[in-house]
Amino acid sequence: MGKNLKAVVVGAVLGVSGAAFAQATPAAPKADVKAAAKVAAGKAAGKAEATTGKTEVTWWGHAAFVVKTPGGATIAIDPWFTNPKAPQGATWPEAVDAILVSHGHFDHVGETKALAQKTSAKVYGSFELVNLLGLPEAQGMGANAGGTFTVKDATIHLVEAVHSSSYQADPKGASQYAGAPLGFVIEIANGPTLYHAGDTGAFQSMGLIAEQFKPTVALLPIGGHFTMDPAQAAVAAKLLKVKTVVPMHYGTFPALAGTPDALTTELKKTKATTKVLALEAGKATAL
Repeated sequence: MGKNLKAVVVGAVLGVSGAAFAQATPAAPKADVKAAAKVAAGKAAGKAEATTGKTEVTWWGHAAFVVKTPGGATIAIDPWFTNPKAPQGATWPEAVDAILVSHGHFDHVGETKALAQKTSAKVYGSFELVNLLGLPEAQGMGANAGGTFTVKDATIHLVEAVHSSSYQADPKGASQYAGAPLGFVIEIANGPTLYHAGDTGAFQSMGLIAEQFKPTVALLPIGGHFTMDPAQAAVAAKLLKVKTVVPMHYGTFPALAGTPDALTTELKKTKATTKVLALEAGKATAL
């Protein structure tokens, strides 16, 4: 992102009435005694809570997601949890097993380091970026496209993206090269196979991703300007042969003008049967 745009976004974040994480979390529904005891035991052990037989995805606005698997893995992706579209009143996940960072731009690195420090989660991303984050050796899992890792019942594949990547640790300092940008394919046992494209344009090798991993749900940027717009995202969906597209990276600030409705229109033009699932920020959705 350019410095001027970054300044606009940071200003928007600071202008949000009451930072998302400074607000109280809404009261949760009452659970039965056994379920409550099970959750408490999981937290005491410092482990992520298991979902009830379903994969749950929560969109935090922009490109940030939290995925919970049936086997109890909690995976945060591009955790810019303080973005202007972040859910009001939400608190950070209590336990996280893995943090996936697609590239070094501030709106994707977000709160990665603080979240890793809070939860002791391992951080997966390009070798250069993970080194620049200054994480403890046990937590920094720097790799590159082609790398594969297992986190409980999730198998995570690092794949290419078409974008740029630089990291600026100090807002007043120079940006540093942060390695190649990445996307992530997450194969979940007894669940869907998710593809988070990171920031990217459409590229022909998405067909290879379809052939190798057969994703069923694609989390695709649609904002345009820095990434695919709806028309390009429709092409990407066709290459990926996915059943469902979850749009992301739109509406955060004016330059990202693409919309889910525009994506639906573009998909109809290609006569695709792919469905658009526009998530509500902060609401867990079972897949």
